[in-house]
Amino acid sequence: MESIIARLLNDFENGRMNRRQLIQSIAAAAAISASAAEAAESTGFKAVGVNHISYMVADYTKTRDFYADLLGMKVSGDDGKQCNLTFNGNWLLARNIRGADRKPPLVDHIAFTIDNWDKDKVETELKRRGLDPRKDTDNSFHVKDPDGYNLQISGKDMKA
Repeated sequence: MESIIARLLNDFENGRMNRRQLIQSIAAAAAISASAAEAAESTGFKAVGVNHISYMVADYTKTRDFYADLLGMKVSGDDGKQCNLTFNGNWLLARNIRGADRKPPLVDHIAFTIDNWDKDKVETELKRRGLDPRKDTDNSFHVKDPDGYNLQISGKDMKA
């Protein structure tokens, strides 16, 4: 901001703008700077990718085989109830449906990876926003979005 004002003053002193233009330009620069600062402050985090999608299904083995066969996804972490299907650094978590009231297919949650993970700062910011974070791992928290959808906020080190 200082360099912008210095350049504007230099233009004024060298006759490239009048006093009214100088004042308007400084006011506009200040407003843009304040708006950018507010936007940066209110953002909280910067998503850098979808970490994973948790997919609830009637029979995870059918889903596992379908995605592995059709799209060449690599199967890992198969524990007899769920598995990870990885592709190009992304993953789909296919797991058997839980609870009698859920009907498959159901996307259980989406996890976003954020930049500059700091567990304590993330938890503090989520609480500040009234989101009641639920710790999942040392590298992620679950919150509800405005529609009540399960959203997981994760650090880059959370892997399939």
